[in-house]
Formats: sequence, structure tokens, C-alpha cells
Amino acid sequence: MNHTILVSGSIAYDRIMNFPDHFKNHIMPDKIHVLSLSFEVATVEEQFGGNAGNIAHNLKMLGEKPIIISAAGEDFEKYRMSLEERGIDTAYITIIPEKKTAFVNIITDLDDNQIAAFHAGALADAPVPHSFPKEAEIAIVGPESIEVMLKRVFLYKEKALSYVFDPAQQLPRFSGKDLKESIEGAKILVGNDYEIGLIIQKTGLSLEALVKKVEIVIMTLGEKGSHIYTRDNIIEVKPVRPKKVIDPTGAGDAYRAGFVSALLDGKGLEECGRLASWVASKAIEYYGAQQHRFTREEVDAII
Repeated sequence: MNHTILVSGSIAYDRIMNFPDHFKNHIMPDKIHVLSLSFEVATVEEQFGGNAGNIAHNLKMLGEKPIIISAAGEDFEKYRMSLEERGIDTAYITIIPEKKTAFVNIITDLDDNQIAAFHAGALADAPVPHSFPKEAEIAIVGPESIEVMLKRVFLYKEKALSYVFDPAQQLPRFSGKDLKESIEGAKILVGNDYEIGLIIQKTGLSLEALVKKVEIVIMTLGEKGSHIYTRDNIIEVKPVRPKKVIDPTGAGDAYRAGFVSALLDGKGLEECGRLASWVASKAIEYYGAQQHRFTREEVDAII
């Protein structure tokens, strides 16, 4: 507990919509080349989100000291106030004048499949500060512009600061060369099964070769749990079933927070995965990525 963790990536407003049907019922495979769809959603809510904000939210509840490094727009004030009320450091969030904070429109169907449209807004102009608190123990490099992510990776390598590489939705924009440079030397590479597969395709590296370049590779599998790969072992982590399934938005970010927190506490990898899955399950039980709450006492009972 009480570890200082740098968290870069997006700060965004999430506009979350529920579609009371299945996307697959409205997609004709033989017409995919002329796709034109319209969905009538049942609910719409705007929530605080973005992967950096979501991860920081969970880290704080885990007893850590997250520092968000990102950029926001002139409409950020209500989000800033919410973060600071929760005790989350916002000093390294740069406000970009005459720009709006990033936002994402997310439609979720009854299978928890999602379609999202993201606008970067101020995030496109995020700076890369070369100074940060000396007590920082690890950095999480989340998705933002490719150029900024690469600068952060090179900076952390230069400063000999351990980092988690989490390219997520930015993966299609990375070249194989840039991915290799970002992965080489990372402490953790994390992604879902599709993302890890895309990394393998783009880099030409096998899963076994990836594990030789990074200490820990995490592959999340949704409701099937997750796999943790090291040079010596493969750990299969069973999922923690939520008490109720409301909204999967932010579950992956919650998983990352839980894993990093447990790892810094010196827990074994299986324990890290178990806590990560539990934190992810809490996020699923609420509408929005930062609405769930839990106490450190609950966490200690898990691990």
C-alpha cells in the first residue's frame, strides 16, 4: 500500500449507452463491406472515464498514491473536482486552452459487446514532463497518441523506472518496430486475447518470444479469467463472478490497478491475478467506470 504510481493515458468523459438487443442480430455478414447501422439505445449517461482516470480511481481505493499524467480541456473542472475529492493527484494533468476534454461514446449490447467512438480533444496535445516525483515506483503507459506513448516509454527507460505497457485501442496505429521498442524492457505487457494476438501479428514475435522480452505478459480473457505468462510459468487465473452484471466499462482498467497494486505489495503472481479479477468484478457491478467503491479491509480479506 501507499506506493506512488504514475498513470498516463486518457482522461475522458464517457457517454455510456445500453442497447437492449444483440449487435449480431443486426449485422449481415455478407453486407459487411457496406455496413450502415443505427441503434436505438435504452439509456444514456455521462460518466467520468478514460483509462488513466479509471486506473487511478481503483488504485486510490487500494491504498495507493496514483499520479495522473495526461491532458484535459477547458471543460475539465467538474472532473478535476471529483478526482481531488477522492484524494487523487491532478497536478500533472495539463489543461489545453480552447480544447475540450476527450470523450468516448460507448454502446453496449446484451452480450456486453461494445462499439465505441473516441474523440481525443485535448489529449492530442498531452505533454511529456521530464520530471516527476522521485518516489514513483512504477509507471503505467496507457493509450493516447502514439508519439506521446513512445516518448513516455523512452523517458522511463532513460530514468530506469519500471513501466507497464498497455497500448489497448491504439494498437492498430503502432508499427511493428515501435511495438518492439516499447515492449523491450517493460516490466509488464498487458492486453486482452485479441490485443495480444495483434501484437504477435504486428511484431512477428511468438508468445514465447514476447515473454523473453518482458518480465510478465498478461492476457485477459473476459468472463474466462486471465493468463499470466513468465519465462518459467503460465498461471491461469479464474474469473471472479460479479454479484450482478450491470456494465463492463472500465473492468479492464480495474484489473490493471489490482494487479499492479498487489505486485508492488510483494504478492505472488497468482494472488495478483486473483485480486485483479476481484477489482474488475466490482467495476462490472455498477454503471460507469468510476462508480464502484470498496474498502481496503475488503481487499485484505481477498489476499
